[in-house]
Amino acid sequence: MRPYVVTEGRAHPSRSTLDLVTLLIAADGPSPSGLGPEKRRLTELCRPGALSVAEVAGYLSLPVSVTKVLVADLMDSGHIVALAPIPAALPSDARILKEVLDGLRARL
Repeated sequence: MRPYVVTEGRAHPSRSTLDLVTLLIAADGPSPSGLGPEKRRLTELCRPGALSVAEVAGYLSLPVSVTKVLVADLMDSGHIVALAPIPAALPSDARILKEVLDGLRARL
């Protein structure tokens, strides 16, 4: 099936906050009845636990851009909840790392 059929002719999601590593979880709220097959499958994939946008695209065999449109629609309708990816850790202070290393060397 052509991507424009799946997205009902839209090329851009209604939200620009979706990233490849954004985690998706199915909401307990609305019933998936009345959704198209791709949207229903997407909610089923996210029901047991969180999946990233990239993983969902892989499971659905759809381009990421199409998946983002579907996810945004499901977020707007309350079927999917998105969690921001865990931010990268700040680099550690080199002085603290040196003290830990010196402490470990002293014990060995």
